[in-house]
Amino acid sequence: MANTIKISACQYHVQEIGGFEDMAKRVRALLDQANGSDIAVFPELFTIELFTTLGDWKRRPISELVLIEQYTDDYKTLFREEAKRRGQFIAAGSHLVKVSHDRFENIAYLFGPGGEEFAHSKTHIFPAEANWSTSEGSKMEVFQLPFAKVGFNICYETEIPECSATLAEQGAEIILTPSATFTEQGFWRVRHCAQSRCIENQVYVVHSCLGGQPGGPLPNGWARSSVLGPCDLAWDNAAGIIAEAPTNIETTVTGTVDLDLLYENRKSGAATTFRDRRRRADLYKAWPSHL
Repeated sequence: MANTIKISACQYHVQEIGGFEDMAKRVRALLDQANGSDIAVFPELFTIELFTTLGDWKRRPISELVLIEQYTDDYKTLFREEAKRRGQFIAAGSHLVKVSHDRFENIAYLFGPGGEEFAHSKTHIFPAEANWSTSEGSKMEVFQLPFAKVGFNICYETEIPECSATLAEQGAEIILTPSATFTEQGFWRVRHCAQSRCIENQVYVVHSCLGGQPGGPLPNGWARSSVLGPCDLAWDNAAGIIAEAPTNIETTVTGTVDLDLLYENRKSGAATTFRDRRRRADLYKAWPSHL
């Protein structure tokens, strides 16, 4: 029997809301569409929508985005309860979290039905994030779930090949990529890099995108979420696209991945990049590098 995993990418669109429960209702609606999936993934910083609950939010400077941290407990409670109630793992996108009196980090959370909770702080912030007083994390870890080994590459981290390579070295089979890009060009940078990371490391990537045009100081989003795999003969879609959402529509897209197929492809695929990168690793150390 194939070792298959059902994965959903929840494509969320930021809009003006009246309170936290407005966001929670839409989260639940997207999760309803992910019914039966082993894991559902939300976009990076989709909680910026909570900024619209602040008074006169359209006139506030973007530097005040860190004020959404006041909703951290509500955010965590929502996803803890939904993971338990639905019996599935939920990667709750990411959220700006205050980790010390003057330090905020962009942290992705993963909640499980048995009370499991994992977190990853984004290690490479996109240049625009400096306007939000965001600090960088320093760890890249793999989390063992009942059905797979997973790790996070939050948006821009996907554009840094070392981030996914170190997850692959730790045994990651699925890389969760919550993403928020402000332009179509930004989307394609992350999407093309996500597909490259699949090929380089022979892993699956879940690219969950943030959309919407909320106005004010909040950035626009451009979204076409997907579940991606290596581009090889073992998969039906020649482009390596296992599932893909329509562009800029709030919805959930679901695909099924096969871990046995992944491992077989690493051994006998047309391109055996996972093996060959390690086979000649001694050369890389000898090649000139400015890193």
